[in-house]
Amino acid sequence: MKTRFLILSGLLLLSMLDYAQVDLRNTGILYSSNSSDILYINGNFTNTSTAALTNSGTIQVKLNLINDQASMAVGTGTLTLNGTSAQIVSGSQTFKTYNLITTNSSGITLNNNLSVTGTHTFINGLITTSATPNYMVYEAGSSYTGDNDTRHVNGWVKKFGSTAFTFPVGDASWERTIALTSLSGSGEFNAKYYTTTPNTSQMQSPLVSMDPNEYWAITKVSGGSAAVAMNWNNSKVAFPLWVLSSIAASNYNGSLWTDQGGSATGNVTTTGAITSNIISSFNLLTFGSRMVVVPLTLISFTATEEKGSVHLAWETTNEYNVSRFSVERSDDGLTYYSVATVAARNSGNTEYYSADDNKTINQIAYYRLRSTDIDGKTKLSATVTIRKGEAGHQLQLLTNPVHSQVILQAGDGLKDVFDYEITTAGGQFIVKGKLTIDHAGQYNLPLKQNMPTGSYILSVFNGQKRFSYKIIKN
Repeated sequence: MKTRFLILSGLLLLSMLDYAQVDLRNTGILYSSNSSDILYINGNFTNTSTAALTNSGTIQVKLNLINDQASMAVGTGTLTLNGTSAQIVSGSQTFKTYNLITTNSSGITLNNNLSVTGTHTFINGLITTSATPNYMVYEAGSSYTGDNDTRHVNGWVKKFGSTAFTFPVGDASWERTIALTSLSGSGEFNAKYYTTTPNTSQMQSPLVSMDPNEYWAITKVSGGSAAVAMNWNNSKVAFPLWVLSSIAASNYNGSLWTDQGGSATGNVTTTGAITSNIISSFNLLTFGSRMVVVPLTLISFTATEEKGSVHLAWETTNEYNVSRFSVERSDDGLTYYSVATVAARNSGNTEYYSADDNKTINQIAYYRLRSTDIDGKTKLSATVTIRKGEAGHQLQLLTNPVHSQVILQAGDGLKDVFDYEITTAGGQFIVKGKLTIDHAGQYNLPLKQNMPTGSYILSVFNGQKRFSYKIIKN
């Protein structure tokens, strides 16, 4: 390919179109006077330290841009970086333009600052900044448009001014913006996006958990305070299955992640956002949670024969991010099928659910409860059985949580002497005794005085029958 160098050393108005590679080196005054002036450069453009470039028209550069001119005039024109192979912006001085158009699907790397005073239009390709760092700079009053997952800044963005600004940052896969709002005055701020949050175990109360998958760095060079607006998108970067009301904007102070307030909106399984309180010290920022989400607790699951059908009832607590409950039945103890599905309420409080199975029982039916989380994980309860014609042979737990005693309801066909015991989940005995059932009705089992709050297992049994319940002591 033919290469030509054009040296400009006077006051020139230049329009040039050539289909070969043309490198342009400016050592003097290069001036375009109005918006109709277009300078096409099919190669590299070098603006030297002795140059005086003023662009009030359009400069289109196909290859690399090198600038060593200090105190460059911004002009009112447009710089277009529209190469088809990867382009590099380099040099010792910031290249300044009023408007900027970036349209290079192979990408543009900034080894030097590139400054916009007017509007930056993203059309194609990523802008990647070097690790020095160098910056994509937005001056006071500037803006941008056209950004998305394939068109944003993979690296550092600098913003001057006093108005709210959303930094078009991300990585090579996704745009993950962060914004400053409610600025107290004019300032200079830098922002960059990162994956894999550091020091997630180092938190200050009331934070109990940190988002491990993404964070942003914001540095304040000058200026005052501002609020920080962050967002999550579960289809791009996995977000923890937290309770929405527990989410806090969090700032790392150099040793601990700290709660910076905010009230989250949206859905943790899809998209959402949060804006922090006003802060004046900026460092690393991400999402934190003030609440430990404990696994769903199934307090009880019972099956009772009632007038030709089976009534299934269950009680839960600590219910978060659960999608649904499915009652499953088996007629042989091996193969199960669903007989009812109930949507979860996810209140976090104690919840009571029920469903009915109207299919005839031949001899025996086995029932179990399957809970399915929003993320698709499932859990199964213990199996309960119903034998045909034993409706009156049931022993039901009437109230849960319990306080000073456990209240049981015996059917009219259940008459026998039972042992009972209450143990911890680890098997430690708390209470044990005898229960004589001689009529249908309620029976009370006293609890041990000063029994700690928590979860326990109640078992009522003899040689022929056994009933088991999970009870919660308040």
